Amino acid sequence: MLTVSGLKRLHISVSFDLQDGECVVLQGPSGVGKTLLLRAIADLDPNEGTVKHDGTLREAMPAPAWRKRVTYLAAEPGWWSDTVQEHFMGWGDAIPLVTRLGLPDDCGPWPIQRLSTGERQRLGLARALMLRSPVLLLDEPTSALDPASAAGVESLIAERISNGTSVIWSTHDDAQARRVGSRIFTMGPDGRIEENGR
Repeated sequence: MLTVSGLKRLHISVSFDLQDGECVVLQGPSGVGKTLLLRAIADLDPNEGTVKHDGTLREAMPAPAWRKRVTYLAAEPGWWSDTVQEHFMGWGDAIPLVTRLGLPDDCGPWPIQRLSTGERQRLGLARALMLRSPVLLLDEPTSALDPASAAGVESLIAERISNGTSVIWSTHDDAQARRVGSRIFTMGPDGRIEENGR
C-alpha cells in the first residue's frame, strides 16, 4: 500500500491511501498541479509530508531505490541516447512489451528523432514497465495516442493491476477515467483533491 500523508508541494496539500492492485484516476483542469503531485510522490521535486510504501518511509532508502518502487512516467518521457534500444537495460527482454504496444520488433536501432510523439509515449511506457515497480504514476500516458493504441495501453496496465500493481493515472479523458479507475480524484485550483463517485 502507498500512504500519502500531508504531502505539500507549492500550493498542493493532499493525503490519501492507494491499495495494492488499485487504480486511482487523477483529474482536473490543466495547470492545477496533477503533474506536480505525481512528481512529488516520486520524490523528483522538493516536498514536505510523509510518503510510505508498505510501511517503509521513502526517506529510509536512496532516491533511485524509491523510484524503482514508485515509478513516475512523464507525459513526454525523456531520451538521452541516439537509438531506441540504448534506453533499455535489456532490449531483447523489452521486445514482447514493445510489440504488444503496437511497435515493430525491429525498432531497436531506430534513431529517436524518427519517432512520433505517440511512439515515444509507448516506448516510454515500455521502459517504465520493464522495472516491474509495485506502484506506477502515469501522467497522461495515452494523450498522444489514437484510440486503438490507447486501448492497448489500457489493456496492458489492467493486467498489471490485476497482478497487484498500484496505479495513479492522470487523464483528461472522462470515459477513460471511468474505464480504468476504481476511484476518481479531482484536483482543484487550490491544490486539494476530492474523491468523486464513478
